[in-house]
Amino acid sequence: MPPILMGRRSAKIATRKGAADAKKAALYGKYGKLIVTLAKEGGPSPNANTQLRDIIAQATRAGVPKDIIERNIKRASDSKQADYSETSYEAYGPGGVGFIIEGLTDNLNRSAADVRSAVTKGGGKMATAGAVAFNFKNVGQLMTAPGEEVSEDDLFDVAIEAGAEDVISNADGTFTVLTPKEEFGAVRNALDGAGIKMNEEKSGLQMMPMLFATDVSDEDYESCRDMEEKLLALEDVDAVYTQLEDEEAEE
Repeated sequence: MPPILMGRRSAKIATRKGAADAKKAALYGKYGKLIVTLAKEGGPSPNANTQLRDIIAQATRAGVPKDIIERNIKRASDSKQADYSETSYEAYGPGGVGFIIEGLTDNLNRSAADVRSAVTKGGGKMATAGAVAFNFKNVGQLMTAPGEEVSEDDLFDVAIEAGAEDVISNADGTFTVLTPKEEFGAVRNALDGAGIKMNEEKSGLQMMPMLFATDVSDEDYESCRDMEEKLLALEDVDAVYTQLEDEEAEE
C-alpha cells in the first residue's frame, strides 16, 4: 500500500522513540495485569497454574523483565488488589481519525475519566460504541523477529496450513502473518513448532483498520500520534489502534 501521508519523515524520527517507549511500557503493563489476574484465579505457582505458566512464557519472550513478572505474581496475593476488568473505548482524534483504546483496569471510573481527559486534551472527542469499531476487524497478527531467516514460501506453507489468512512481506525483511481471531493460537503453535521466531512486541490479537485515514493534515497527523502516546502512558490503557497507517509503511 502506498504512503498515505507525505513529508513527515523528520518529524516521525524525532517522535518515534517516545512512541516506541510508550508502547513497550503499555505492553509490560498489560502482561503485568494478566499475570495478576491469572495468579489470583489459579494460584501463584506456575507449576500448578498452566495458564499462568503460559502467560509468563509469553511475557518472557516479549522481553518483560523478570523482576516485573515476579512483582506482579506477589501482587496477586495482596488482599487489597482488586480484580481487573477489560475495557474498550472509541474516540475520534484530530482530523476525525478513528481510535480504539483497550485495556485492563481495577477501577472502571478512573479508567473512563483518564481516557476521556487524554482524548479531550489531545484535541479529540469520545465516540459512541460502534461508531468507530465498524471500521476495524479483530485479527491475529504474527510478525517474524528481525533477522529471522525463513523463506516466504516456507512460512506461507506452515502458516496457511495452520489456518492463517495471509502472509505479507515487509520492507525491513520481516514477514507478517494475519490470522482470524479464532485461529491465532493454532497458527502461533505451528510457527513455534517450525522453529520460526516471532517479534513478540508486534504479535498478538489486535484491531486492524479496514479503512485508513487518507486526508489528514500534517498538523492533525502529529496531534494524533501525540494523543496516541499520551493514551498509552495511562495506567489502564494497554493498546491503542488508529486509522493512521503504520509508520513503517509510510516511509
